[in-house]
Amino acid sequence: MIKKYDEFFKGYELEAYDLFGSRRKDRGVEFTVWAPHACKVEVFTSRNWQEFFPLEKIDERGIWQTFVDDMQPIYVYRYRIWKDEYNFVDKSDPYAYQFEKRPANASIIYDLNYFTFNDNDFLNKRDVGYDKPMNIYEIHLNGFTKSEYEDFTTYRSLKETLIPYLKDMGYNYVEFMPVFEHPYDGSWGYQATGFFGTTSRYGTPYDLMDLVNELHNNGIGVLLDVVYVHFAPDGFALVNFDGQPCYEYREAHLAKSEWGTYCFDLTSGPVVSFLMSSANFFLQKMHFDGLRFDAVSHLIYHQGNKNLGDNVAGRDFLRRITHHLKSIHPQCILIAEDSTDFQDVTKPTKYGGLGFDYKWDLGWMNDTLKYYAMDPVYKQYHHNSLTFSMAYFYSERFILPFSHDEVVHSKKTIIDKMWGDYETKFRLCRNLFVYMYTHPGKKLNFEGNELAMFREFDERKELDWFLLKYPLHDSFKRFMRDLSMIYLNHPAFYRGDYSYEYFKWIDADNYQQSIYSYYRYDDHNCFVTVLNMTPNEYVDYRVGVPFRGVYYELINSEKDIYSGCNMCNFEPVRSSKVKANNLSDSIKITIAPYAAIIFRVRVTREKLEKYRNPKIIKPKEKCIEACAKEK
Repeated sequence: MIKKYDEFFKGYELEAYDLFGSRRKDRGVEFTVWAPHACKVEVFTSRNWQEFFPLEKIDERGIWQTFVDDMQPIYVYRYRIWKDEYNFVDKSDPYAYQFEKRPANASIIYDLNYFTFNDNDFLNKRDVGYDKPMNIYEIHLNGFTKSEYEDFTTYRSLKETLIPYLKDMGYNYVEFMPVFEHPYDGSWGYQATGFFGTTSRYGTPYDLMDLVNELHNNGIGVLLDVVYVHFAPDGFALVNFDGQPCYEYREAHLAKSEWGTYCFDLTSGPVVSFLMSSANFFLQKMHFDGLRFDAVSHLIYHQGNKNLGDNVAGRDFLRRITHHLKSIHPQCILIAEDSTDFQDVTKPTKYGGLGFDYKWDLGWMNDTLKYYAMDPVYKQYHHNSLTFSMAYFYSERFILPFSHDEVVHSKKTIIDKMWGDYETKFRLCRNLFVYMYTHPGKKLNFEGNELAMFREFDERKELDWFLLKYPLHDSFKRFMRDLSMIYLNHPAFYRGDYSYEYFKWIDADNYQQSIYSYYRYDDHNCFVTVLNMTPNEYVDYRVGVPFRGVYYELINSEKDIYSGCNMCNFEPVRSSKVKANNLSDSIKITIAPYAAIIFRVRVTREKLEKYRNPKIIKPKEKCIEACAKEK
């Protein structure tokens, strides 16, 4: 029996949810809990709260177990853990799959074996998607849409509302903010008490599994935000679980976080097994396609501060969990939310990296939003704010995020961060999203960004759908949909995201006019993007192009259907053999104030071959050319 738990104590167990918690057997339930400092453990249930069932200590390292006959999944239960002969604490089960709806907090006996997924077609095709489109819609489940008669939305209602919306808007991934059980609504799930239990606010675990299943059957991948740095300080949960620290550090200066929560003791084998099993649970049992790890900076440095020193245990934990998850689920997507400049976050663990597939590019996000908030008069002095990202971009595999963090706590929403009056904010915001969707890297937007919401996120309210009655907001939503469709349907905007070859600046240095231009291409098309960051307009503006041919305006942020001024390039533009921006060919275009334009030209195999393998002039040919010039 002892060997059964060896991997758990060593910190290498990924299926601890099969060893602990409440599990149905025959006509009853087996209860197992880890409480190393307890002198006695009992379980009591809603069948009769006055009836206590003692657990037997089956492993000297602190594992307690009992079997209770005639116990049904509907029953609620708690553990009574005795610290000594006179003192006890009543605790919920750390491994429970379901809990009572807050403010109640007891565990519920739940059996996951009765749900059957039918999403194998999707699962067999999924991968990490380095050369595939990834357009992620980040969502707080209660903040999307709900009935006016409900306190919370439900997993079942989201099947009817969320899935059609994602398909219509061109999002092929959805990322749920944490669905771990948590006591305080305002924590949004980031201060959890249950790391295997999905929050009862929105329904049962089966309801969530059904939602994931339906998303898969509609071709939408599902990512989950997970929090393995800290946990809620509520006394009924993990804190001082058996009267002494079990899940948190024993040292006070390490145990408490700056959020008032408790930090997981990542030097403890059982705690590491607990967290790795939680991650594996949501991938294996709930069929999530990937995990976004919150606050990775705190696992790299103590409290996320480089000046406080390296968090050696935290880094070891990250390498261990990413390595083992990848060994079991090679196709799963692991994302780091890391605000530090620590290198090799997305390098494989066998080469010394942290083993993530992607990292949020928070530097890009900060630089970009600061630039768009500037008065155009001063943008010429900060021109490199937009070009700097490409100087480091290929050091990691980045996701470009405009997440929930940017639309809360009086930071203003994305559109409200833009400089200028009401209409100018829309013009700049359309420009911003063209820049985002044409910049290398996967995309993530928080719910409401596509509606150009001015109200900051509030977990108690649904999105401001009424805004779509107003033309500026309705046309903005159409613009975002069109951008998503362009992104999804043209490989140039996602293939080779992390290769130097497929993104090139045309003009990165025109700070006097604050105009940027660059191109991306694939085997069939080349796309030239031009961004005007000022209220100045230009006619016959010359832009160098890499391929000779006819350029068509694919999208213009100032087109009238997007509530723009309609100063566009309505006719195709043929390139001429006039040098510009160090390119042998160029086009002359019209650029409206604050316009963001994408041009498209067809690329033949011959043009592509010539582009990739320019003619090499032999020495003899150079002499002939020189003589011809002299004559």
